[in-house]
Amino acid sequence: MRSQPLVIFGITGRMGQALIRALREGSQFHLHCAVASSTSSRLGQDAAAEGPATGVAVIADAALVLPPGSVALEFSDGSALAAHARACSEAGVPLLVGSTGFDPATLPALTRAAAKIPVLLAPNTSIGVAVLSKLVKQAAAALGAAYDIEIVEAHHAMKRDAPSGTALSLGEAAAQARGIALEAVAAYDRHAAAMPRTPGSIGFSSVRAGDIVGEHTVMFATQGERLELTHRATDRITFARGALRAAAWLSLQPKGLYRMADIVGL
Repeated sequence: MRSQPLVIFGITGRMGQALIRALREGSQFHLHCAVASSTSSRLGQDAAAEGPATGVAVIADAALVLPPGSVALEFSDGSALAAHARACSEAGVPLLVGSTGFDPATLPALTRAAAKIPVLLAPNTSIGVAVLSKLVKQAAAALGAAYDIEIVEAHHAMKRDAPSGTALSLGEAAAQARGIALEAVAAYDRHAAAMPRTPGSIGFSSVRAGDIVGEHTVMFATQGERLELTHRATDRITFARGALRAAAWLSLQPKGLYRMADIVGL
């Protein structure tokens, strides 16, 4: 069986390189297009920064041609996400969006694309995190409003957005279980708040240090007890493997907007 072509936006980043490692393990995909920004110093070089060469050169968007039957993975900084979504929509290519911290104004572009192609919003492509999200929703519903919710996340020093997209998605899962909108109860910064915790709020704390790949803990606390649900990633290839599994699933779906929970049947 012939492998499917894979297009990776953001090939020079940490996830782009982790995806190359995961492809070497064996996959139904082969790297076809490796895309970086027009200012990248690696344009024209092999997609792999280290290890065996892929035989695929890094290109900019202007040189991109999306082949039929391909799947696109978006792991760039998000600045070109709307343009990438439009290109995939016009070419009929499924798109997995793993970028986080992109401008909310980009969401309508993704919604428009999802009217023509399958689009998967995946701020975290770990299968374990998809299961964690389900557990958070169940815990929030079962424990009720008497339990305070705090979400603590930690990532490497170079990560730009805070809280992480994964932390926000976990907060949304908890808020949904309580029948409320996250933005109505989210507490992102208590530095200037000279007051006790607001009942019913969902708090977020972010750590940026060293080379931490990714850690997320959702804490449910009340008088006398505390429940913590934690996921720790120790190697970015975990996310790459999950992304390839998600891409394989996405290639078989009809047009629409999907989440990682759909991958594992939750």
